[in-house]
Amino acid sequence: MAAAAAPLLQVRDLGVTFRETHAAVHGVDLTLDRGEVLGIVGESGSGKSMTMLALLGLVPKTARVSGSARFAGEELIGAAPARLRQIRGARIAMIFQDPLTALNPVLSVGSQIAEAVRLHQPTRSRAQAWERAIELLDMVSVPQPRSRVRQYPHEFSGGMRQRVMIAMAIANDPDVLIADEPTTALDVTVQAQILEVLTDLRARLGIGLVLVTHDLGVVAGTADSVAVMYAGRVVETGRVDDIFYGSRHPYTRGLLASLPKIDAGEEDLQSIPGNPPTLTVRPAGCSFHPRCAHVQPRCKSEFPALRPVGPIRTACHFAETLETTAPSEAERTTQ
Repeated sequence: MAAAAAPLLQVRDLGVTFRETHAAVHGVDLTLDRGEVLGIVGESGSGKSMTMLALLGLVPKTARVSGSARFAGEELIGAAPARLRQIRGARIAMIFQDPLTALNPVLSVGSQIAEAVRLHQPTRSRAQAWERAIELLDMVSVPQPRSRVRQYPHEFSGGMRQRVMIAMAIANDPDVLIADEPTTALDVTVQAQILEVLTDLRARLGIGLVLVTHDLGVVAGTADSVAVMYAGRVVETGRVDDIFYGSRHPYTRGLLASLPKIDAGEEDLQSIPGNPPTLTVRPAGCSFHPRCAHVQPRCKSEFPALRPVGPIRTACHFAETLETTAPSEAERTTQ
């Protein structure tokens, strides 16, 4: 029997620490196979983007990165900066959150895409890189790419700027594409169009796609697997259907409950009480316990390990009994 193919990207015990004691990311494990879509979900400040930046060597100089991140068998953590520059944009590409600030306002979109091409493919002439920019704009469904390639970022709508960012990211046929909040600040129609572009590229190019978002609804019909992050840790992970229909962690359930429903009235909208902990002040025990309706004394002193519970892995002491656990009125008032 043939051995199973090694994962395209394998992250183990990844940590990012500031000032020696402030852990922005702690003990993160992720696996991405070729052609797979991995959704990383969590509120702002949960460590999603920092995890991806750490893989690419883009964290601030004051940060200390530990653990392992192997891409196609090659270790990225601790790799020489020159080697990381060769990988970034060529083998692993990232679509950053805000295209308006990520794009240079004084250069045409075509020149910026062409620059990305020539940086990693120096044998291409300027004319060839320019034609490649037109081809890429057409690939991400920008209308009239031959004329729009000469326009500037401010002449594009938010959705079209996002398509330009995608075109730039896939300019060198990467193996892994990281999309960091690619649908933020876009209306639902444009969101659907952007997600369709990304999934179509995944199917056509066979890339591994990491979709970073705060919205579980975005990954519902897109991702194959999901990792839910809170306070710098992965608190639940599994196949997307198993997470949506069989979540065992109160935080994931809170995110799912907060999704708007077509048949729900305004009074039916739910939210998770409180705010996520800051980087400098993390609660003892389970980081989610100050906001959890099912909190027990053990939660306040002991952090739960990520462990298998049925088809998923979850970090909750009471994952097996959560289905039947209901918070008492006293617990509700003491949160």
